[in-house]
Amino acid sequence: MDTNQLEVNEASYKSNLELKLLLEAIYRLSGFDFRKYAQSSVYRRIQNRMNIDGIPTISRVIEKVVHDEEFLEQILNDLSINVTEMFRNPTFFKAFRMQVIPLLRQHKEIRIWHAGCATGEEVFSMAILLQEEGLLDKAVIYATDMNEDVLQKARQGTFSLRKMKDYTKNYMQAGGTEAFSQYYQTDHLYAYFHRSLLKNIIFAQHNLVTDHSFNEFHVIICRNVLIYFTNELQEQVYGLFSESLCEGGFLGLGDKETLRFSAGSEFYEEFVGNERIYRKITT
Repeated sequence: MDTNQLEVNEASYKSNLELKLLLEAIYRLSGFDFRKYAQSSVYRRIQNRMNIDGIPTISRVIEKVVHDEEFLEQILNDLSINVTEMFRNPTFFKAFRMQVIPLLRQHKEIRIWHAGCATGEEVFSMAILLQEEGLLDKAVIYATDMNEDVLQKARQGTFSLRKMKDYTKNYMQAGGTEAFSQYYQTDHLYAYFHRSLLKNIIFAQHNLVTDHSFNEFHVIICRNVLIYFTNELQEQVYGLFSESLCEGGFLGLGDKETLRFSAGSEFYEEFVGNERIYRKITT
């Protein structure tokens, strides 16, 4: 191995070591555990913060995390997954409406958990869908995320007006039955969704990595969150979901996620396989 390659390997080793030390510091100071997140994703987010703040090394990031509480909060926000939109992947919501909803009607109460809900767009999408199907009044939607800042935004039900054109298109493709604009009011910047949609939504902080099951659910939705986790952590979260789902309950994943090769896959059957909707097997 030539000198240049040795130097590259040494630099890579030191960078990985710095990142591990940073994530350990974050865990010990905040209780939030990113140590089993996919390292490439974590590194990109840390590198972006370094570029924004002009920080030359991860070691300097560690120093700021240890001594600056506001910077630690900023890093926690950077590392949380907040990418979402209303009726995201519309065919998922259409399949849910057409194939899952008829089976949920038999329940006296419907408990749904949106895990990793970010700023709440998919939670409001589900509330709208349930209202149109006449089920919102007997449903309770638990919307959780590790990031309290994004939960505060979700509670407001206020989204950029610029996004409403795309959200309306998603809504129609998802099988919406009304004029989408009836669900919100606008000014020149924002769309304010009607507070009636919030009446059966409970927003709460919950960390999939460190927290436990808190109820039994008929539906769990966790879409495009697990792709940021290592295989080991994915298995841990799948175990949490299995513990939290009632028999015959439904698990909805993102379009890049699958239970097929998971150690817990024997507890589920594909219900709408191409939309990543699974059903817990009744024993």
